Amino acid sequence: MAKKTSKPGKKPRVHKELSGFEVSIDQFGELKTNMAIEKLNEFLNENVDDKKLAERNDYTELKKSKKKKN
Repeated sequence: MAKKTSKPGKKPRVHKELSGFEVSIDQFGELKTNMAIEKLNEFLNENVDDKKLAERNDYTELKKSKKKKN
């Protein structure tokens, strides 16, 4: 079984846009969250660079066009 690394009752720091976000794993191994997956994906798309796409020559152009759409 995996070792617990966090202290009980202590909540981790999160980005202000994700405040109140919680994740748990049920008895069947499924992830349960209190936030819509679409909102999480939108946040990740805006704030995290995609390592697989970083090797492309036109990656900086793709990032710029994505920001302009928002």
